[in-house]
Amino acid sequence: MTTARVDSWTWAVRLFKTRSSAATAARAGHVRVNGVSVKAAHPVRIGDEVRVRVAGTERIVEVVRIVTKRVGAPIAAECIIDRSPPPPPREVLASIPQRDRGAGRPTKRDRRELDRLRGHSSADQVAVEPFSPDQCSPLQE
Repeated sequence: MTTARVDSWTWAVRLFKTRSSAATAARAGHVRVNGVSVKAAHPVRIGDEVRVRVAGTERIVEVVRIVTKRVGAPIAAECIIDRSPPPPPREVLASIPQRDRGAGRPTKRDRRELDRLRGHSSADQVAVEPFSPDQCSPLQE
């Protein structure tokens, strides 16, 4: 066997829990083979680089062996070379402000505070001058 479907292979090497979630991710554009976004039926070959976006993190793996049936974790580890960057330290993740789940959309005041926190100044916004009747030209009849 020289090729396999990308959804089947990513499921078989345990990058996804189910094959349907692998197919859904490919359909949504979260699976790339050699830098190109692919559909679920795209074939993968030995030596291909597969980038998968799972749970907000990107996994970068190289295909070493083709498998189509789901295999155990030790065998799955032999089928790939993991080139993913290491996850950020916990301190960095803890310093990122997050809204409480279920808090709804941010209010205008919340957005302004977030902009101030991120370093965006209000000077970047276009100032709108008040309307004055002197600026209008009289209607031509």
